Amino acid sequence: MSSTYFVALATGLLATVALQAQTLPAPDPAANCPHPFGLKDNTARTFTLQDAKGETMGYVHQRVVRLDTEQNKKKTLTTNTVLLKSGAYDTKGRLLYLRDLTFRCRQDTAFTDGLDQLNPEKLSSFRDRLLTYTPTPLAWPNQPTVGSELPNGGMLVDVRSSAVDIAQVYATVSKRRVTGQESVTTPAGTFLCYKVEAELESATVARADLKLASTVRVVDYYAPNVGLVKSEVYNKKGRLEQVRVLTGLDQSAGAVGGTAGKRKKS
Repeated sequence: MSSTYFVALATGLLATVALQAQTLPAPDPAANCPHPFGLKDNTARTFTLQDAKGETMGYVHQRVVRLDTEQNKKKTLTTNTVLLKSGAYDTKGRLLYLRDLTFRCRQDTAFTDGLDQLNPEKLSSFRDRLLTYTPTPLAWPNQPTVGSELPNGGMLVDVRSSAVDIAQVYATVSKRRVTGQESVTTPAGTFLCYKVEAELESATVARADLKLASTVRVVDYYAPNVGLVKSEVYNKKGRLEQVRVLTGLDQSAGAVGGTAGKRKKS
C-alpha cells in the first residue's frame, strides 16, 4: 500500500477522535462541586423570614467574602470552601446578630455550617462566659435518591467559666429523609428542588437531670446549584410556624461584617 493511504487513514482517525472530543457532554458543575451551591466570589443572597400567615418577620443577608480549599492529611481529598458573612435584621432593618458561616463541598456533596441551625437567643444568657463551638456540617448530596436518609448535623456549644463547666447548648437536625422533588418559585426565581424532611431538637443541658429541650419538624427545599431555597418549620402539633424563603440572589457584594467564635475544626 502506498504511503498516501496511511496518511489518509491517520488523518481520518484524528478527525474522528476530534469529533468525538467535541461531542462529549460537558462536565456537570454540580457533580464536580467547584463551589458549594454555586456560591462564587461576591455572591449575595437575601432570605425573608415569614410567619404562618405570610407576614414578614425579618431578613437574613449573606455575602461571600472568601473562597478557599482544604486538603486532608494525606492530600488525597480536596474540599472547596466558601466563607459567608451572614447578618439577621428585623423588619426595620436593625441588625440582630452577625455570623461567619463556612460552607464546603467535595466530590458530589455540599455541606452547610451546623452553626446556622442554632438560634443565637439560646446563648443570650451566657454572654460573659467562655463558649467553644463544635459544628457538625449538614450534608446535601447533589443527586440524592428519593427515600434515602441523610446524616445528622448541627452545633454543640460548651459553656464554661474560667474554673468550671456550666452547660451545653445544642441544636441537632436528625431523621433527615429525602421525600421528593418539587419546583419552587420565589422572588429570586424558579428552582427544581429536593425536599428534605427532618427534626430539629434544640436544648440547654445544665446537668444530667436538668435539660430544657424543644423539637420541631423542618421541611427544606434545596437546589444543588443554589442551596436552600425554602425552609418551613412546624411545631409539635404540625402547625406551620415559620418560613424562610430565598428572595434575592445576585453577584454584587453588600456591606456585611462580623467575627467568628472559637470553633473546633470539623
